[in-house]
Amino acid sequence: MASVAHLAPIHLGLDVHKDTISAGILRADQQVPDVERIAHDEASVRRLVGRLGDPRRLRACYEAGPTGFELARLLEGMGVSCQVIAPSLIPRAPGDKVKTDRRDCRRLARLYRAGELVAVRIPTLQEEAVRDLCRTRADMVADLTRARNRLGKFLLRHGRPWRGGSTQTHAYQAWLRSQRFDQPAMTQTFGHYLAVVEVRNAQLDAVEADLAGWYQRPPFDWQVARLAAYRGITRLGALTLAAEVADWRRFATANAFMGFCGLVPSEYSSGSSTHRGRLTKAGNAHLRAQLVESAWSYQHRPSVGVELARRQHGLDPAVTARAWAAQQRLAGRFRRLAARKHTKSIVAAAIARELAGFLWAEMTA
Repeated sequence: MASVAHLAPIHLGLDVHKDTISAGILRADQQVPDVERIAHDEASVRRLVGRLGDPRRLRACYEAGPTGFELARLLEGMGVSCQVIAPSLIPRAPGDKVKTDRRDCRRLARLYRAGELVAVRIPTLQEEAVRDLCRTRADMVADLTRARNRLGKFLLRHGRPWRGGSTQTHAYQAWLRSQRFDQPAMTQTFGHYLAVVEVRNAQLDAVEADLAGWYQRPPFDWQVARLAAYRGITRLGALTLAAEVADWRRFATANAFMGFCGLVPSEYSSGSSTHRGRLTKAGNAHLRAQLVESAWSYQHRPSVGVELARRQHGLDPAVTARAWAAQQRLAGRFRRLAARKHTKSIVAAAIARELAGFLWAEMTA
């Protein structure tokens, strides 16, 4: 008959880097994990698992980070239970000022066995691929904004500011092409700046065309249709939300989802005093940016325009009714908060928090 020690699980805390993995190996009869350092490649990982016996006894974890989820998928494929841990939620002693790979992997192994770690959801390969494509668009938007700013500042330095309103109009484009400079070097500089803007625009159009192909493909099709029924959420925005969240039911409450988005206020309470501060911004930054962008549309009076009516066409009437109720609530709240607050961005963040609650309720109904 096998001993208890041979049946008990072995906990692995993995400190993962690009080239190496430090593994803290905590057996059932140990209090201090053993440490092994291996190369970060499939062959080395397989050898480590092979030396530890039955893979079904192993419980591995590592921090989410730049190395992604490939190691978790490899271990799961070998029969090893593996979780990816949220780094910001790992308990740390205030007095612990020494950080090494050996200490990190040992701490992970001990905390994992004690049940003190919070795991993140590992997306499927398709979910991760579409999420990366959505994040690529966000990068393209940031690059385009920087290129436009450089062009605008160049013109401003030389006394040619645009005063015709939005720069997203044909009038602005015609004005740009009408600019002439006496100095050849200045003409060349303007040409380079303008060319970069045009290239960035073309890149953004290309990635948005690629994303459009996923609006009606599972597992995103039904999510995009329902999310886009809400004001301020285009189909592109809906795909971004769906790709970032994937499984809405993993959040037990609306407040839990708001916290995941980083849209809840920070709090310090001690004794009879309670102090709430700024937003934690401790969650998913991509979700938060999309929700805040959508929240600005609620500064206007409730209405169903042509584009929103097109997105709602053919949906279950219950979905459109919930979207209309949300619009009435959020538009009214935006108006009341804007009358009291001097900074509208604070109002938009508050509306984004409530919008997150409405969307969670919609997707879990």
